[in-house]
Amino acid sequence: MPNELSIPLGVVIAREKISNPWQDYRWRPVSVFFDAPKRPEWTEVRNGPGFVHFHAATLVLTLHRKECMAYRVNLANGEPSVYVVLREDDEETDGRPLDVHLLTASPFEAQSHGDMGFDFVEAVKMPDRLVSIIENFVRAHHTKEEFYKRKRDRASRPEDHKFGQEPIVVLRERLGPDGLERSHRPEASTAAKRGK
Repeated sequence: MPNELSIPLGVVIAREKISNPWQDYRWRPVSVFFDAPKRPEWTEVRNGPGFVHFHAATLVLTLHRKECMAYRVNLANGEPSVYVVLREDDEETDGRPLDVHLLTASPFEAQSHGDMGFDFVEAVKMPDRLVSIIENFVRAHHTKEEFYKRKRDRASRPEDHKFGQEPIVVLRERLGPDGLERSHRPEASTAAKRGK
C-alpha cells in the first residue's frame, strides 16, 4: 500500500432556518459520500421545511503514513468521523458565508484548525466503506515506536564546567549542609572575633 492515499469525497452542507435575532440561517456539514457526481459547487440536492442540503464541494481526503496514530484514535472513538473544515468567505457574493476548506480523518489536525479563529470544524459520520479503507491503511503502515533510552555522555566529567556554571561537587564543598557559605556562618564570625 502506498505511503499516501487520496480519496475524493462529496460534502453535503445544510442551511437550516433558525430563530436568532442576528442571523436567519445556520450552516453545517451533514455528511460526506463516495462517488460524487461531477456537478457545480453548491448544487441543491434536497430541501424541506426550514432546510436545504447542498452538494457544496468534492474534496480529496488524504491519508498519510505518519498520521496512523491519529487515525487509530479516530477509529477507537466509538463513532469514527470525518472532520469537515469550513472557512469564512470574506468575499461572499452568493449568500453562502462559508467555503469547504479541508477534509481530514485526523482529530489532531482537526483540532489545530479549530483553534484558528477563521475556521469552523465539525465532525460527520464516517461512511462504513471509508472506515474499512482507513483500517487497512493503518494495518499496513502503523509501526510501534520502540522506546529509545538515551545514553549518558561518558566523555563529560562532573568536574567540567558547563555553560560557565560551578560544578555541583565544588558548590557542595563551599557550602555547608545549611546552604550557607562557610565564611557567612555564625561560628566563623565568632571565631574571627575571638582571634582579635
